[in-house]
Amino acid sequence: MAEFFAMGGYAQFLWPSYALAILALVVNVIVARRHLAAARSEARRRLEVRAGDAE
Repeated sequence: MAEFFAMGGYAQFLWPSYALAILALVVNVIVARRHLAAARSEARRRLEVRAGDAE
């Protein structure tokens, strides 16, 4: 098991790379969800304004 974590002597380069890749994926998901929530909120606001003008 220690050989796996040592990655043939390149662990100091590979593990931080894996960590950065995972971090980038997590940040991407968080940002996408925030943008989706903002877009939904904006769409609801516009529908409410449009419904108020129709009355």
